[in-house]
Amino acid sequence: MTPTSDLQEQLDTAAREYEEFAARGLALDITRGKPGSDQLDLSAGLLDAVSGEDVFTPGGVDTRNYGGLEGIDELRALFSPLLKVPTAQLLAGGNASLTLMAQSLTFALLHGTPLDSRPWGAGPHKILCPVPGYDRHFTLAESLGFELLSIPMDEEGPVVAEAARLAEDPSVKAMWLVPMYSNPTGVTISESRARELAAMPAAAADFTLLWDNAYGLHHLREEHPENLDILSICAEEGHPERPWIFASTSKITHAGAGVSFFGAGPETFAWFRANLSAVAIGPDKINQLRHLRFFGDAAGVEAHMRRHAEIIAPKFDAVLSTLESGLGGTGLAQWTEPDGGYFITLTTPEGTADRIVKLAGEAGVKLTPAGATHPYGLDPSNSVIRIAPTMPSLEEVELASTGLVACVKVAALEKLIAG
Repeated sequence: MTPTSDLQEQLDTAAREYEEFAARGLALDITRGKPGSDQLDLSAGLLDAVSGEDVFTPGGVDTRNYGGLEGIDELRALFSPLLKVPTAQLLAGGNASLTLMAQSLTFALLHGTPLDSRPWGAGPHKILCPVPGYDRHFTLAESLGFELLSIPMDEEGPVVAEAARLAEDPSVKAMWLVPMYSNPTGVTISESRARELAAMPAAAADFTLLWDNAYGLHHLREEHPENLDILSICAEEGHPERPWIFASTSKITHAGAGVSFFGAGPETFAWFRANLSAVAIGPDKINQLRHLRFFGDAAGVEAHMRRHAEIIAPKFDAVLSTLESGLGGTGLAQWTEPDGGYFITLTTPEGTADRIVKLAGEAGVKLTPAGATHPYGLDPSNSVIRIAPTMPSLEEVELASTGLVACVKVAALEKLIAG
């Protein structure tokens, strides 16, 4: 055990480093996984892709008019192989997949599902939440009255034994999943784990996997895993209607003007379309046509994503390098080294995350609130911090990482000394 005097000396040094950093008066933000302006510039061609009277799809649809609830056929066909969803079971919508999640869950709460006509909202309704996880999933479900139940994650995905135990309760209706480069840990669900989840017994006949493939095309490295065909996996395991698949181009093209996607089994797709037809007449087909012309084909999407990686991979590498040089071998923190997605997860000594976030904020580095990665904003260990390095410049990311290291040292050493 390190003597208290040595720890105090380390803390004094860390405190000086922190004060020196804070004195720079910076204002850096690494809170949310937003694309940087240089990434948005990659899609400038969208703005010129549709002009004048050239507003017809290859199939002759006038995109200015009503209709086309499922979105334009050609764009659905373009993204079908990328998302592993048959075109006939893939809907293209507006800019936010979160809206499609809200709509599908609301339809289930009001009307039940193809597998059980009893409305979820007629009784207690609970949802499984892998942790650390995506705060917007938790906020949406909580706003719709779901009770949030935490499920631990390991290196292959959610721990199935715990999910199965909780799913013995018929009021457990669904489970959130980010299958590729999970937010915030970067874990990619293995095929064997996906198959376990597909086959998992559940008391609710319409137990659903909310398969949010938000980062399925966001690779940082040339070698990368492939998206799983979860529809086929679930069908093979006897639950063809179990997955509801969501995705979008929000971090691919223009975040405020992208295209979202919903995919599902044949019965669920028909159910969603029927319910959607009561509240919508059709999406922004002009914007969908822009995307079709901008990309051209699936290979065009993949080439575009390689350009994204060229911009953001150095930012991830800068964070990881700074963490290693400042904290490596100290035992004061651990962190993930993702191969894709938008986040790095930093795990600090128990009871220190909120202190680190506070110190960082006071020094000019804005971090996601401690606890945001857990249901109800409550991390029982108070040790998980999400780092989002994409939006700031590379120089800003390097500066923010340096400041973060100083904050971790101060908080962790304070904790060690306090015992």
